[in-house]
Amino acid sequence: MRMHLRVLLYISLIATPLLTLAATEVAGVRIDDSCTLGDRSLKRNGAGVRSKFFFKIYVGVLCVEDPARDAAALLAAPGAKRMQMNMLYDKVEAEKITDGWEEGFRANLDAAEFARLEPRLKQFNAMFHTLRKGDVVNMDYIPGRGTEVSINGESRGVVEGEDFFRALLKVWIGKHPADKSLKKGLLGK
Repeated sequence: MRMHLRVLLYISLIATPLLTLAATEVAGVRIDDSCTLGDRSLKRNGAGVRSKFFFKIYVGVLCVEDPARDAAALLAAPGAKRMQMNMLYDKVEAEKITDGWEEGFRANLDAAEFARLEPRLKQFNAMFHTLRKGDVVNMDYIPGRGTEVSINGESRGVVEGEDFFRALLKVWIGKHPADKSLKKGLLGK
């Protein structure tokens, strides 16, 4: 009996720091519990890794005003939001990035909604260049302003409309996400 207690004590001493580390780091990327968007403080809703085949592409982080575990609630919620991509892969060509956005929009929107948003999607796509390991992309929804894209702290432009950000967010947490495991992480599950 004493041996079992010692083993349990030993495991808990080793596991506790690992659990603490898991709460603040994903795939080697430090993830804060909150982020600031203008004068608003947002809370981390969740984070996860976007993988394709066996490759880790980026760590995604979703920050919102009121965290929720339900995708529909997050999509419907008003207020500021941030979707962040922390690049892990050595190099992702701009064409692959923009093809991914288009594929994600088409998978999660009906034909009429896609057609209505397509001009703004083209504007959004023009903001991207080849991304490399270590790059940080923030896509911030700012109420009354739109979706501001910044890469490594440099603003690349703004796309108008809350409907655009909602459609963009569906790429990750919609009915047909780019990566189901990442969706689960972004929902904090």
